[in-house]
Parts: sequence; structure tokens; C-alpha cells
Amino acid sequence: MDYQDGTRCVHAGLPEPVPGEPFLPGPVLAAPYHLDPIEGPRPGVPGYGRPDNRTWQRLEAAIGELEGGDCLVFASGMAAITAVLHLFVRRGPRLVMPSDGYFSARPLAALLTDDVVYVPTAGPAPDYAGAAGVLLETPANPGLDVCDIAVLSARARAAGALSAVDNTTPTPLGQRPLELGADISVASGTKALTGHSDLLLGYVCTRDPDLHAELRNWRNLTGGVPGPFEAWLAHRSMGTLDLRLSRQTHNAAAVAELLAHHPAVRSVRWPGRPVDPSYELATRQMRRIPGVVTFTLEDKAAVDRFFTASALVRAATSFGGLHTTADRRAQWGDDTPEGLVRFSCGVESPDDLLTDLAQALDAAR
Repeated sequence: MDYQDGTRCVHAGLPEPVPGEPFLPGPVLAAPYHLDPIEGPRPGVPGYGRPDNRTWQRLEAAIGELEGGDCLVFASGMAAITAVLHLFVRRGPRLVMPSDGYFSARPLAALLTDDVVYVPTAGPAPDYAGAAGVLLETPANPGLDVCDIAVLSARARAAGALSAVDNTTPTPLGQRPLELGADISVASGTKALTGHSDLLLGYVCTRDPDLHAELRNWRNLTGGVPGPFEAWLAHRSMGTLDLRLSRQTHNAAAVAELLAHHPAVRSVRWPGRPVDPSYELATRQMRRIPGVVTFTLEDKAAVDRFFTASALVRAATSFGGLHTTADRRAQWGDDTPEGLVRFSCGVESPDDLLTDLAQALDAAR
């Protein structure tokens, strides 16, 4: 049966029900496993804790079901991105990367190759001739520009390049890159996917068995595996993903409108606003708009006053959790205006959040 998102989230990756057993079995913590004393290791049977763990396998099944591909989980989003970029440079030195995407991915790429072409997410896209891999991030973090995954993935394939999409901000309920033609979907599960701000996680999904095998071998050799308890927490948290995203998107729509009409705010970006430059493409390509809004105040001092005055908005560099957080991106050396704020809507009651936001913006003036 073709279930809707909420049902899929609740049941994804769970074993068949057995009387007397929990819905989600507890984490398998042991690193060594008993081997068959005669036959030794056997395919499909855990033999050692670095390449195999039943808890990861359940989580991978759950994420893979939502993304529409075969999943591998990693210790963090950066571990997952590292695996993908390494996969690219094994095929050739040239990478095409977003100039306005997640800032840590750019120095990582520079460590792997001297031939990196940086392109704004909004384009125009370059000629992909000679590229081994194209990494897209849409919506881009933190500017929230959007690019056309189907068009750019097809262009990459025609040029002989692999394509990957950083799907961290929208999650697989907001966007399914593999269905749009991308070879790989990669994300940090630390953020909205798990949504409780209590773990680190990354993952890679693909429909290509050869790419999956190569990425799995990389993970096995480098050891970038998640802890079983973190994997169990992630799987537990995914059951509420549809509920959390629905409230966050609802809050973001209201927050974006308030920001757009407040005199302290110089600019607002949220792809769900009809006046946003990315609105047409975002609403066509995405299944729902994420709960992240970017806005600009006058300067650092205005942002400082904003944080000091707010009772609900916490300063944090992660996003996508239950609690509303915000982050002044320039403090990390990101190439953004001093007053640019990435605002991640939590699941608080909308009226409370808007009341707090309004008085904090008043103070920022």
C-alpha cells in the first residue's frame, strides 16, 4: 500500500511485530560477534562491529525507505560528505561545488583536489565537461537559494559526471533527490531528520549498487561509523518526523511574514513565500518547505540585542530541532553580511513564538 508520510515515518525500518518484543528493539552494542566456529564469517551475518550492526541496519532501512534508495549511515554529516567527495575524486580531479553551500564542505574539497569549481546555487550552472562529480545543495545553507535537481543531474550525467545532492535542510520528506535523477543523496542526520538535538549522524543513499558497494567499502576501511546507541536514538526520533516538520513549516511561514514587515529587518529569504526568488522552483520540486528562514539585521550589534531580548530563541549553530534556534553566520567566517541570521523554527506554539520574535526585533532596532 502507498502510505502517506506520517504512516511511513512511524513504521519505517521496524521489524515484524513479535508478541512480547518492543516495537523498536534496543541497540546492539557489542563490537565482536560470535562466528560460526567451522564456517567462519558468512554473508549477511554480523561478524565484526565496524562493518556490521543490526541497529544500523534497521536505521538504514528506515532512511532508505524515505529517500527511495539504499542507505549507509555514518558518524556525522561531514563523514558522509567526505565519503561522497572521495568517491568523486577517485574518478577525476575536478569537482563542481556550491559556493554558497555548507561552509565546511569547501575546505574539505580543497584538501582532496586542487581542481574545484565553485558555483552559486542559483546559477548560472557551468559547463560540466571534465567534471568527475557535481555536488548540489538545495535549498542552500544559509542563503536558501534553490537549484533544479532534475536539470542539473541530467546535465552532469550527459557530461559523464556523478551528481550528489545535500538533502540536509529539506529531509527526505521535503525532497527526494534520487527520484529527481541525482546519483546520490547525502545529508546530516544530526539536524531535522532526527530533530532532538541529542546526536551526531550522517547518511548517504543511492540506487546504484556499485556506488553503494564502493561507499560501504570506504566506510568499512575508514571506520566512520555511528555509535549503535546514536543510531537507535535516530530511528526512535524519526517516528515523529512528519509531525515535527509540519509544525516547523507552519511556524516558518508565519515567521517569514512577520520578518518581512518588521522595520528592523533588511532582507528575508524563505522559499515558501510567493515573493521569494526561489518560490516557483521550490514549490515545484519540493514536497514541503523546511522550517529554516534567513534574515538580515543591520549589523552584529543588532543581532546581539535580538538574542539578548528573546526568551525563546536559543543561539546554536545546528538547526532543525524541537527548539527554535538562530545563528549569526558571519561568526564562523562564512562569507555573509555581519547581520545575517539563520533562524530555525522549532515546534513551539506559533503565537508564543511570534510574540517573542516581535519584541526581540523591536529591541534589535
